[in-house]
Amino acid sequence: MEEESVESSKRRKRNGSTDSTLQWSRWQLLDSILPTGGFAHSFGLEAAIQARVVSGPDDLKTFVIHLLENTGSLLLPFVYSATRTPTLENWQKLDQILDATLTNEVSRKASIQQGSALMRAAAVVFTEAPSLKAMRDVSIGSEAVRFHHAPVFGLIWGILGMDSGTSQRAYMFVTMRDVISAATRLNLVGPLGAAVLQHQIALVAEAITEKWMDRPVEEACQTAPLFDTLQGCHGYLFSRLFCS
Repeated sequence: MEEESVESSKRRKRNGSTDSTLQWSRWQLLDSILPTGGFAHSFGLEAAIQARVVSGPDDLKTFVIHLLENTGSLLLPFVYSATRTPTLENWQKLDQILDATLTNEVSRKASIQQGSALMRAAAVVFTEAPSLKAMRDVSIGSEAVRFHHAPVFGLIWGILGMDSGTSQRAYMFVTMRDVISAATRLNLVGPLGAAVLQHQIALVAEAITEKWMDRPVEEACQTAPLFDTLQGCHGYLFSRLFCS
């Protein structure tokens, strides 16, 4: 009995150590210092401001909520599926489906840019998961994969051993963080106001995440066509700070 107790204690310590390591990796994936290129994109906010669809904090709050709703309906299924089955074949399949789904060329290029940067950073940083580098190496230059952001995000979280619920919430958080950061740099809201806004939207973001999480890619859909159209006009702006 005593030997069993000692063994159980050692097993708990090992599991606790693994969980703690995953926590550090999780925080690093959410840290803005990770060079993924997300801060180069405004998710259509810059175009919405110039089109006078967004002109103040109240409009910004509405924009962020609609963006999260659209992210949940359109992209969470890809994050979920990639996290649940983090294999090369499944990732390539999801990437191809999303590439065909994104008809907006601006958002399509933004997705590829961010996904490529995230995959490159993850392959270099998380050396304990050599399959990340192997998948990236075999896919570079191949027409089989474009490195879209949502499938890459889910793939990385799945390979690192994190659950799909956490990966989906993390994806929604990163989207909210980046668009509110873009609003700050566009002088739509100050740094403190941005922090307040992010806190206010957190409960809404959780409700939206619960609404759309754990869905197959067959249910992916667009819920904010107006904002998608606005983002498609980004390339026609006379002057712009962001890539999308």
